[in-house]
Amino acid sequence: MASTTPIETPPAAPVARKRAGTKSGRVGDKVFLGLSRGSGILLLVIMASIAVFLTYRASLAVSKDEGNFLTTLDWNPAGDPPVFGIAVLLFGTIVSSVIAMAIAVPVAVGIALFISHYAPRKLAAPLAYVVDLLAAVPSIVYGIWGALVLVPYLEGTNLWLDQFFGWTYIFEKTEVGVARSLFTVGILLAIMILPIVTSVSREVFLQVPRMNEEAALALGATRWEVIRLSVIPFGRSGVISASMLGLGRALGETMAVATVLSPSFLISGHLLNPGGGTFAQNIAAKFGEADELGRDALIASGLVLFILTLLVNGAARLIIARRKEYSGANA
Repeated sequence: MASTTPIETPPAAPVARKRAGTKSGRVGDKVFLGLSRGSGILLLVIMASIAVFLTYRASLAVSKDEGNFLTTLDWNPAGDPPVFGIAVLLFGTIVSSVIAMAIAVPVAVGIALFISHYAPRKLAAPLAYVVDLLAAVPSIVYGIWGALVLVPYLEGTNLWLDQFFGWTYIFEKTEVGVARSLFTVGILLAIMILPIVTSVSREVFLQVPRMNEEAALALGATRWEVIRLSVIPFGRSGVISASMLGLGRALGETMAVATVLSPSFLISGHLLNPGGGTFAQNIAAKFGEADELGRDALIASGLVLFILTLLVNGAARLIIARRKEYSGANA
């Protein structure tokens, strides 16, 4: 009679544990999905609530404005009749931000490239630490430094620009006064956003695939050609994002601008003349003494700044998405 070998049945405990782990993993995925989706929806709700609040209060102010809210060169919501407009504020905000970006972005990209690809490691690490530390300095500190150091120093610079570049009209100084102008504000804002743009750009440049750089070097490219052909194209979208982050701070900067600028409701193409104004500076200066209509008018100007910021960020996204290889779609 043939003997039969008993078939051993594997224990069911590991299978049960595996099924239990799968079920718990599915529950964790559902919880994480719900939290992520809820966070996104909450962010949209908050943004929509802010937009609704600003729009409602702005409509109350604009309905009582006897001037043109977009073109009036005066701000007197407490007058009889009330007349106020954002033309000077819009001009000052855009001009000072453009000056800041024109100065800060090229310098920031250069510093980021030096730290990431040129400086020795013993120098790169401390330099990067100092740049990151500057990004955390409060704006009021920059404002005090600008009022006590930058403004007196730029008086001689303004005279030099007027002497040699006054023919450009922009750098023609037609009024006597200290350097509390939009040009000074632009330089101060450039110094403030420089660490932010530098830090983000440096991290982007450090993410360039090493093989791309080594392949370019193997083909006989110089260090600059490697940066021009491999590093900058790869980090272009990151540099744009860093620039928009800095621009957002420049558009909404308050205390530093209020400390340095000598405000006046005049639009002048002579950037060295004292005067001008920005949205954030005007809100900070006038909110405490404003009545109900004045606060609504300031909120209306804040709505314009809110829309301007959204437009800038939307334009940045469109620029990044124009070419897929720079937008991360092929990553």
